[in-house]
Amino acid sequence: MRQHREEQAREQAAAGVEWQGKGYVFASPTGGPLSPNTDYHVWKRLLRDAGVRDGRLHDARHTAATVLLILGVPDVVVDAIMGWEPGGAARMRARYMHVTGTLLRKVAQQVGDALWEPPGTN
Repeated sequence: MRQHREEQAREQAAAGVEWQGKGYVFASPTGGPLSPNTDYHVWKRLLRDAGVRDGRLHDARHTAATVLLILGVPDVVVDAIMGWEPGGAARMRARYMHVTGTLLRKVAQQVGDALWEPPGTN
């Protein structure tokens, strides 16, 4: 929060007389309220500029969590990346991480290899 406050002080200095100073902790670069549509519009522009299919910003959280699962990232690291609090992290992982067919096949192969050595490994 201190770092954020310092950044906001720099924004206030840059805005000069345009600074609205309404006391918001999270504010626009001129001190006014944030528009709830800002993320939406920035996200849509990023998708368009990247030349990828349209999608909801919320879907990106599911994708990010699932990719972290596929990569085998430890839960504690996933929680930190995704911003999930320890008390509800397990619930959030269950909601956002999706087990894929590829992941299931990989685990099935690992279990099979552990139970029955692959041919030619003796």
